[in-house]
Amino acid sequence: MPSSIKCILALGIVLELVAGVWIYLSKDCDIPPDPPAPVWGNSPSPSSDLSVLGEIPDWSKLERFQDTITRADFENLLTTVFTTGDGWKSYIEINDAGARIVTGAEASSGVVFLRFSAPGTHKTAPRHWKTAAELPPAPKDKPLLGLRVAIDPGHIGGKWAQIEERWFKTRDGAVICEGDMTLLVAKLLKPRLEALGATVSLVRERNEPVTALRPDSLLDAARESDPSVTQPEDLRKLAERLFYRTAEIRARAELVNGTLKPDLVLCLHFNADPWGSPDLPMLVKRNHLHLLVNGAYTHEEVSLADQRFSMLEKLLDHTHEEEVRIGTSVADTFATISGLPPYSYPEGATNARSVNGNPYLWARNLLANRLYACPVIFMEPYVMNSTIDSPRLAAGDYDGTREINGRFLPSIFREYVDALSRGLAGYYAANRRTVP
Repeated sequence: MPSSIKCILALGIVLELVAGVWIYLSKDCDIPPDPPAPVWGNSPSPSSDLSVLGEIPDWSKLERFQDTITRADFENLLTTVFTTGDGWKSYIEINDAGARIVTGAEASSGVVFLRFSAPGTHKTAPRHWKTAAELPPAPKDKPLLGLRVAIDPGHIGGKWAQIEERWFKTRDGAVICEGDMTLLVAKLLKPRLEALGATVSLVRERNEPVTALRPDSLLDAARESDPSVTQPEDLRKLAERLFYRTAEIRARAELVNGTLKPDLVLCLHFNADPWGSPDLPMLVKRNHLHLLVNGAYTHEEVSLADQRFSMLEKLLDHTHEEEVRIGTSVADTFATISGLPPYSYPEGATNARSVNGNPYLWARNLLANRLYACPVIFMEPYVMNSTIDSPRLAAGDYDGTREINGRFLPSIFREYVDALSRGLAGYYAANRRTVP
């Protein structure tokens, strides 16, 4: 080989090392004992490696987590909170130095390296949100002072309720629509939290979608997501689901992460059992309560590059620890005020994990609590088609108490607000410094 070519090749190798490009293209390569900090970029991923409407992850965003977690903490969170099986081992290899993470479906699509810290020496990664302990002192009557809260009223409601399949008519003709009810709760909750000192934003303020996309614009995406769907009516239904379940949540996440940047997101929902026809719904004789935090990724979810990336961001950002602390206070307070029994997932469920033995607190991987870049409490109280709860829901909001099913009860919406706000106030009052 001519000496001039050798010099050029040598210079190229030196420049690559200086740039710190530490993407390993072989699944069998060893993890170096003390690798330098890599400069990461996007790894090309075919659409089959991504969730529907998912974006190629920017793996460079994990760079801020270098030396911020020990191997023991990383492995414990990964195996006891964030996954429900051993499927992660196909994409994440761990040794004492760090974690080798596959960025696509196969090792050939790229690998990046995360360094672990030594016990007692790790640094804190920068983030925009604050824990209760990190907030400055506050007066006792303003336990939420300085806290930025985003309230996310679940679903859309209004004219969109029918395609969302979250509405039905009672035998008295009243319409129970989840999107309308969560917005009502949000508008009652906002001034309550503000009176406690919080700065509060609503992710949506009316019964209209946040996303600019509409079902008709998602027909191609629907066709690509499931080529087996060929009938026009079935394809339209699939596009509608992509609209309200996926595109809408992704648009809300963009608003939350890019503009609102809160310390906490409250996702408001009402639970329900299957009710069949909305014009003649099946009612059930039970109600219950549970709260969800992020976690419990299945093997299928970890295999998707964008979900694997989001899982690692959540794990490394330590949102779980704050979610559990807040969720425990809210769940305990809500259960006491409402009297609701806990909901339990079926034994052996692979998409949910009980959290700290609290019967009201569960980990699940939902699009909202995965994409929102801060602690998220996902509320699931009451049962919309319950013989116990549906009369209260149909009664709407009101002052004082009203006789329902032989009992004098407050507005179910105000009970929701009271329980949630008291749970939050109790947590922040107990876990931040106060001033007289």
